[in-house]
Amino acid sequence: MPPVMTEVDAILARLLALHPKRIDLSLDRMWRILDALAHPERRLPPVIHVAGTNGKGSTVAFMRAMLEASGQRVHAYTSPNLVRINERFRVAGRLVADDALADALARCERANGDEPITVFEIETAAAFLLFAEHDADVTLLEVGLGGRLDATNVVERPLASVITPISIDHIEFLGDTLEKIASEKAAIMKPGVPAVIGRQAEGPMSVIARYADELDVPLHALGQEWMVGEERGRMAYQDADGLLDLPAPKLFGRHQFDNAGTAIAALRTARLDLPARAFEQGIVQADWPARMQRLTAGNLLPLAPAGSELWLDGSHNADGGRSAAAALADLEERVPRPLIMIVGMLSTKDSAAFLSNFSGLARQLVAVPIRQDKSLSAEAVAQTARSAGIPADVADSVEAALAKIGLLNLPDPPRILIAGSLYLAGEVLAANGTPPV
Repeated sequence: MPPVMTEVDAILARLLALHPKRIDLSLDRMWRILDALAHPERRLPPVIHVAGTNGKGSTVAFMRAMLEASGQRVHAYTSPNLVRINERFRVAGRLVADDALADALARCERANGDEPITVFEIETAAAFLLFAEHDADVTLLEVGLGGRLDATNVVERPLASVITPISIDHIEFLGDTLEKIASEKAAIMKPGVPAVIGRQAEGPMSVIARYADELDVPLHALGQEWMVGEERGRMAYQDADGLLDLPAPKLFGRHQFDNAGTAIAALRTARLDLPARAFEQGIVQADWPARMQRLTAGNLLPLAPAGSELWLDGSHNADGGRSAAAALADLEERVPRPLIMIVGMLSTKDSAAFLSNFSGLARQLVAVPIRQDKSLSAEAVAQTARSAGIPADVADSVEAALAKIGLLNLPDPPRILIAGSLYLAGEVLAANGTPPV
């Protein structure tokens, strides 16, 4: 039986039919609809605005967990969703209910009339409505794509701007060099508003610094105004306000130390005055699905060879792959297991750059298609993997891929990583029966 279409589904289907689904970076349509809605973006609880290529969502998740551990109520707008659109909207800490989201989307649809607008712009306007009309202490606002012309870049004076690591991605919209991409993302900075900067290559950092100088933005950059690292299995963070000795982040991977540090730096730079215990609790309570997430229950694990580890990661670009490969190398050093990958990717991503990170680490790869218009064929993914020196096969689905892994003659139960796309990650969480909550 096909799933029942909800009111939210019906509104989104109508919008997709009437308005362009393609990405069209501009702020003109946002200003028009926000004016028709009496500017809810001006009535938000204090905002922290987050841009970057990798680590945006994890940084927001850490900030939200730390703020909530201190007793504060937090709105959060993130993208993309994995299984349900509701995941994008956390209203005072809870995923928005269907009826509230349907009402907000319908009001935005009426305000927009028949004017052209993208679905992401309508969704962002709906987020502003929801957040303006419900009490909270802080709003965490994640950029959808880029920064300068992103629909979220209409908040005039946030508490702080945050830029997580910048790498090559979405070159058709943002440019084909790190410096061009950095200029788009640096444009979320506002005159006089402090900006927290995560780990950056030299080129992007020089672009960010130039923008900051032009706008009189106080910079708080990793390695300069604040430091973070691992010490004896714990996390050490230090800035001008002092030293924090903290547990290791709950989110797995050495890159999560940087993301957690960026979250702390942002909250302290915004002068939100959280107690040390809030950082301690938040760092071990933060949850962000499909980021080196181990699946320990659900429908898929029983399909893998007995004793297998099953990991899910939404990484899909070169730097994301590098972080996932480093996390897997750390696991291999602690508990050696043969690594098998299940990978699906979009044709818009650099599959060679992503997969090259796993050469010499993965024993076998099974490529699968993604149920998206721009899915790269499984055979194309497999061929790229073979070119990177990774033996590869194809399957029609993740379930079929797990069955093929069961036929491999492996010396020990494998460590299986499903990766290559957040769209694939969403399909996996839905099939596994463990969607984000």
